[in-house]
Amino acid sequence: MVRYVHHELAAVVEVGVAMAVTAPVVFGVRGLPQADSGEVFLALYLAGVSALFGLLAVSTRPWWLGGEKRDLESAVPLTDPKAVLSAPRESMRRSFHGSFIVTVGLPTLAFGLLWDPWGAAWGIVFIPERLVKGVYVSFWERRHGVLLWRGRVEEQPLGKGQFLYSSPRQTTPG
Repeated sequence: MVRYVHHELAAVVEVGVAMAVTAPVVFGVRGLPQADSGEVFLALYLAGVSALFGLLAVSTRPWWLGGEKRDLESAVPLTDPKAVLSAPRESMRRSFHGSFIVTVGLPTLAFGLLWDPWGAAWGIVFIPERLVKGVYVSFWERRHGVLLWRGRVEEQPLGKGQFLYSSPRQTTPG
């Protein structure tokens, strides 16, 4: 089990790691590109669209927009939080996945080497979406007085990717 907020913030760090690894390779091979106003506008536009999509995905119900609000509203309480929940540091550690770094890093490297050196920055489009989702759920947790958890609990089979909540006063190990 990991906190939803930790999961979203870990994704931002994973994108940063993927770009920190691939950008020096791309810029070393292709050279450092010069930015013109059109490319800067495109980058800002893509960041804004990403943030808007993140907000729509987490705050609306239709499945075709992400519909995570429906999942937030259908979250159920953990029956035995002490047996399932991990310490906050453990939750953060479990939120990191090397597969997402590879998923972002390989296309970033390919776009940057084969298309344009600025292609090495395409991973940035993930960052505004994940930040908006993390901030929205953080406010949602505060408004409802709970902590939202993501994962599977065998004793509570709700389906794939279930959302559960616990009291913020619940003692966790560590």
